[in-house]
Amino acid sequence: MTEKAKAQLDLLIERYPQLAVCKDDIMKAYELIESCYANGGKLLIAGNGGSAADAEHIVGELMKGLKNLRKLPKEYADRLIAVNPELGKTLAENLQGALPAIALDGHPALSTAYQNDCEPLLCFAQQVNGYGNEGDVLLGISTSGNSKNVLYAVVTAKAKGMKVIGLTGQKESKLSDMADVCIRVPETETYMVQELHLPVYHTICLIIEENEFGV
Repeated sequence: MTEKAKAQLDLLIERYPQLAVCKDDIMKAYELIESCYANGGKLLIAGNGGSAADAEHIVGELMKGLKNLRKLPKEYADRLIAVNPELGKTLAENLQGALPAIALDGHPALSTAYQNDCEPLLCFAQQVNGYGNEGDVLLGISTSGNSKNVLYAVVTAKAKGMKVIGLTGQKESKLSDMADVCIRVPETETYMVQELHLPVYHTICLIIEENEFGV
């Protein structure tokens, strides 16, 4: 664990002491995602309702700067300008380093077509089937840990050689059994579980940003 990662985790536990029981699993989840990115992979995220909103939130934190601007490498900035001096200059000055992440709830045309034409509960699984590659990571967010459409996505991900992280409430669940790592926050009421999910994934995203972009 780097000193910066340790500092972020310590800050999380200082602010949310009840999450101390999740500390090891949070670090394991970070390590899976970091390894995925180091090998050119991507993160897929599945959740329903408030967990779908969390999935979109996580994508926003990974695909652009969270705490700091992520300046492009000079070589890439120069290539943008070489393609088109006027447009490339604006791109070079404003684009930020991005970590590929896809929220599986965010494709309404695909989702409604698949749900209407096929099996509705397999909508996330269909996207994992299409987007996922060996070495990618699926993050399944479910307060109960038993959301069936998320579980179908998990089975598909594991069959494709992906790693699976669960983010759930306190109770053991099908997702906690199936995931490579499961962060079970110490609450059982849905809204209370979701209140603790946010600082957990913010911390993971901050550690990833610090490691990838040296902030």
